[in-house]
Amino acid sequence: MTEYMLGIDIGTTSTKAVLFTTKGEVVGQTNVGYPLHTPNRSTAEQDPEEIFHAVLETIRLLTKQYPNQKPKFVAFSSAMHSLIAIDEDDQPLTACITWADSRSEAWSNRIKEEYGNDVYHRTGTPIHPMSPLAKIFWLVEDRPEIAERTKKYIGIKEFVFQRLFGRYVIDHSLASATGLFNIHDMKWDSKALEIAGIDASKLSEPVSTTTQYSDINPEYAKQIGLDPATPFMIGASDGVLSNLGVNAIRKGEIAITIGTSGAIRTIIDRPQTDEKGRTFCYALTEKHWVIGGPVNNGGMVLRWIRDELASAEVETAKRLGIDPYAVLTKIAERVRPGSDGLLFHPYLSGERAPLWNPDVSGSFFGLTLSHKKEHMIRAALEGVIYNLYTVFLALIECMDGPVTRIQATGGFARSEVWRQMMADIFESEVVIPESFESSCLGACILGLYATGEVDSFEVAAEMIGETHRHVPNEEAMHEYRQLLPIFISLARTLSADHRRIAEYQRSLIQQEN
Repeated sequence: MTEYMLGIDIGTTSTKAVLFTTKGEVVGQTNVGYPLHTPNRSTAEQDPEEIFHAVLETIRLLTKQYPNQKPKFVAFSSAMHSLIAIDEDDQPLTACITWADSRSEAWSNRIKEEYGNDVYHRTGTPIHPMSPLAKIFWLVEDRPEIAERTKKYIGIKEFVFQRLFGRYVIDHSLASATGLFNIHDMKWDSKALEIAGIDASKLSEPVSTTTQYSDINPEYAKQIGLDPATPFMIGASDGVLSNLGVNAIRKGEIAITIGTSGAIRTIIDRPQTDEKGRTFCYALTEKHWVIGGPVNNGGMVLRWIRDELASAEVETAKRLGIDPYAVLTKIAERVRPGSDGLLFHPYLSGERAPLWNPDVSGSFFGLTLSHKKEHMIRAALEGVIYNLYTVFLALIECMDGPVTRIQATGGFARSEVWRQMMADIFESEVVIPESFESSCLGACILGLYATGEVDSFEVAAEMIGETHRHVPNEEAMHEYRQLLPIFISLARTLSADHRRIAEYQRSLIQQEN
């Protein structure tokens, strides 16, 4: 008899639900989107109620479509670093402040100046405005009218679980991405709490990523079409689960994800930080840890190109019933590797790894009259991969052995052009699983592990299905070898000028307000 499992991924632009068999075969999937509100360069917020209802709706749509394939459990994945202030009545006092929000920049700078990397080495989270540590410090210091009314500071998955189960809990994986959690003793870190200006009562209870709950609010159970006794696995963060979902779990195996943002990660068996503070260290389970580096600018760069530079192409795609992104990547294919010397720094929303600089901004470099729109599109795609490669260079410094395999996934994997570009820039074979929903599959594999149905993550190898392999092209590698040093040098050289232009842009925001 076939059994089923349901993976939910609460992402930055949408929530996805995927129904799998327990063998990893995809039965069906749904996706409900929601906006990211970015009124200026510093703000990136969402409506937590909207996201909660998207979670309910994705499940409802699947259970309605597949009424006879009831899942034996529901397992969760979620984006990291979000923050919502909650009042005494369990209602949000703020929007969901996402990882991309940089309004706490001044406060993260203060933490760096006063405490250096000490907090990072205890918590595994680099000091940056993405961090809930910096966000809470900002709210306590700058928005006392909110801080005084706040009962809890939570992330979006905590918000969902509180609505469904009436309790404030956070899995160790998401806790280890807050900058407030000691990854060595698996408790809220007293020094980080002191810096933030709060005590542990303001945060949720940390629990293992394998923790399950089966007492969902009956009204919500009825609404989403599930038996109230169905176990809900709290799961982990989208990043660490993506490693599971692409079968990058052994020593030396690297997982690269490009969705709205992006990341490079590898699994190790104990907590580890970087002397230069460039990489993160997050929990997967008590025996599995993930180190790597996140980038702000992944698929959102292509979305910006689509919205701001390619209105005519988008209109044509609509008339023909074609995905606009497929049209854009096809246009990029007309241009040879290296975009005829046009470089694009993809820092449209600041950057985390490897620069950890919220002030850095995007730019085209090498632009001449001979360059056309297709060059700009290809350069933007190449820029995202160049930047990920610089994170890769930092990661391999932290590894105690060679890279044995690169597995890649995320929305970018739908584009053959972009996949080949990665193989050429990384000068390595890149393996792409057939299923792009690695975080949902990873959540379900963790669910099988939590229920004792499997005793190791090795089962992932049998579940990812067919893979595509991209081998680097010698001519393309030759071009990229010449351009990569220029890309890296420019990002460092322009640091002071990035700060000056960011200060100017912030002054415009203040004038408008």
